[in-house]
Amino acid sequence: MQNATKILAATASIAMLASLAACGGSDASASAGDANKAELVFWGWDSGNTMKDLIADFEKANPGITVKFNNTGTASDTQTALTNAIAAGSGAPDVVMLEDPTVTQFAVTGDLVSLSDMGAADYANDFAAGPWNKLQYNGQTFALPIDSGPEVFFYNKVVFDKAGVDGDSIKTWDDYYEAAKKIRAIGSYITNNSGSSMEYQPFTAQAWQAGAQPWKVDGESITIDMTKDAGMKRYIEFQQKLIDEDLIDTNIANWSDDWNRSLNDGTLASLTIGAWMPVNLMNGAPDQAGNWRVAQLPQWEEGQEISAEDGGSALAIVKQSKQQAAAYKFIDYLTHGAGAETMAETGTFPSLKKILESSSFTDPTSEANKKVNDFFGGQNVNEVLSEAAQRKVTDFQYLPYNPYAQTTFGDQISKAYTKEITLSEAFANYSKALAEHGQQQGYSVTDND
Repeated sequence: MQNATKILAATASIAMLASLAACGGSDASASAGDANKAELVFWGWDSGNTMKDLIADFEKANPGITVKFNNTGTASDTQTALTNAIAAGSGAPDVVMLEDPTVTQFAVTGDLVSLSDMGAADYANDFAAGPWNKLQYNGQTFALPIDSGPEVFFYNKVVFDKAGVDGDSIKTWDDYYEAAKKIRAIGSYITNNSGSSMEYQPFTAQAWQAGAQPWKVDGESITIDMTKDAGMKRYIEFQQKLIDEDLIDTNIANWSDDWNRSLNDGTLASLTIGAWMPVNLMNGAPDQAGNWRVAQLPQWEEGQEISAEDGGSALAIVKQSKQQAAAYKFIDYLTHGAGAETMAETGTFPSLKKILESSSFTDPTSEANKKVNDFFGGQNVNEVLSEAAQRKVTDFQYLPYNPYAQTTFGDQISKAYTKEITLSEAFANYSKALAEHGQQQGYSVTDND
């Protein structure tokens, strides 16, 4: 495949510019710059309003380096801005914040710097496996994780009790299915799923935990297998059963107003979602304060302890940067150094094991933990989440055009949740759309569906 057709391109001409930008310029040593003196530009988002203080702390510890932070809006906005700068051949930042699944997209095109030789190769055992594995490509590390989002099981104990279900006893997806029938019998749903693009991340997490490999990326070759892969068949069959028996609310999409209302009035009784969810529940379902609990994700086989990731963000160095050594020092500080501890203290769910395993993270008497634990009926929430983050994960890849995969997911999969077609048919259509898009981008795509 020619560089001109790689995935960052919106058109062939833009792709040519992108490839020229990636291939041109000075050699690696010239791009490294002075590790102790630089004026860095950093793009990303700042939902917790903590970046100003973090940068000030870094600059105090590294007086020769200044960091100019440009809040580029959402993750999607940041990705678009980076794509445009790469296509133009100039104007990209030194450091960029990306959602974990998007890192591969820019790594494949050669527009990010491998961090392995800078010191990241020594960090594999320092981070939780889930976020760490998502940032690898071709045996190299292309970003360091800011946070993590292990998938866990949140449930409304009051609703479960009314239905005669012990939430703590749900250990397998078979247990979950039996609980769903009891909860439906009292007029609630165990959860929602409309097959919208908002359910794409939970889909990838749940398929991942089922051992699915819906797509495999090997350089410029992609194999898509949505309906014949064993893990995907397991996932599809289970979801189809929930749809057919009216055991999930198929009219409500995640993050909608109806979603929050239903969580708040108890008609949605549980969620399988990332460990970052507690504060969102506190804000979205305030009338259920004291009623919610959290447990480990149900397993496909009794006795397993397998997790998966739902969300997460990371920091990468852009190939255009001529100050890569200083940029790495900044990334290291925010993800592996003192900055990571500061972010954990201000609400970011950590990916660094030393924080996840620390007594301060699970201390029920800390002000932040006490507030969350009160909402969860006195449960030590971080203790459960810390265990989830350190569970093993299977191998899983994302497509190098993950944003397109998310966008078109809702177009294809929602039809199964409105019962226009079966879920297997919907995933076969989804597979075809993904294969066609990949081929348009210049990849060699094999569609096994």
